[in-house]
Amino acid sequence: MANTIHLEEKEGVAIVYLNRPEAYNAFDLDMVQRLAETLISLALDRNIAGVIISGKGHAFCAGGDLRWVKGQGNNLSKAFHELAARFHQAIIEIRRMPKPVVAAINGLAAGGGFSMVLACDFRVMTTSATLKQGYTSNGLSIDGGGSFMLPRLVGAAKALEIAAFDRPIDAETASQWGLVTENVNDGQAVDAAFDLISKLKKRSLTSFAASKKLITDSFNTSFETHLENERNLLSFVAGQPNGVEGLTAFLEKRPPVFEAPSGKERPDHIR
Repeated sequence: MANTIHLEEKEGVAIVYLNRPEAYNAFDLDMVQRLAETLISLALDRNIAGVIISGKGHAFCAGGDLRWVKGQGNNLSKAFHELAARFHQAIIEIRRMPKPVVAAINGLAAGGGFSMVLACDFRVMTTSATLKQGYTSNGLSIDGGGSFMLPRLVGAAKALEIAAFDRPIDAETASQWGLVTENVNDGQAVDAAFDLISKLKKRSLTSFAASKKLITDSFNTSFETHLENERNLLSFVAGQPNGVEGLTAFLEKRPPVFEAPSGKERPDHIR
């Protein structure tokens, strides 16, 4: 069976390549299940400080493989139900990953690829790449958390416009709308994503994990509950080595020197 997920590691950063270039990295059931399993493993790997997701070839990801869906017979609802279940597992792993996840958008990101990009913490996009919601042009509705993340990034009105008209979004427009973190030249998406994570590695990854969890959970909790979550995580993080170092450095008026977490204070402890 083809290796539809290609994994590389560089200096504590995992680079996950979607590897069906002949299909513009569209995912079938096997591919998206392998993606979810890979992300679960990386979340628990203490040697990995951050994750980059990109695509082999000229595309990031064209979304779900509609040819695969049609090949499952006449019950399209069943095929989509099963595919979305596996896809959503991967999306949840991205959002729950206690480490930075960066989308290195090297080409077209459409449909499920568009939703996957939105689920990542940061997005680096090449100048010739294109974002496209895609679903509604094919008579479908959005999945992969796209309808959840999109209005939180661009506002409800703009999100509905994107859903209704499905116009291609170029790199400049994506930057103006706040959909991407950085625009880079073609061929430089993965390198730029690696540089971004390298900068984060010099900061407290324990703080990053706590901040990501709080921001993600804020969509689903009451204000009072969220305040209690903030208090609990602040108390936890403050007692970890990076918390102690940060406070000590502040009082000594020097830059902090953070360490990669280990043991109980590792980022994957905050999930």
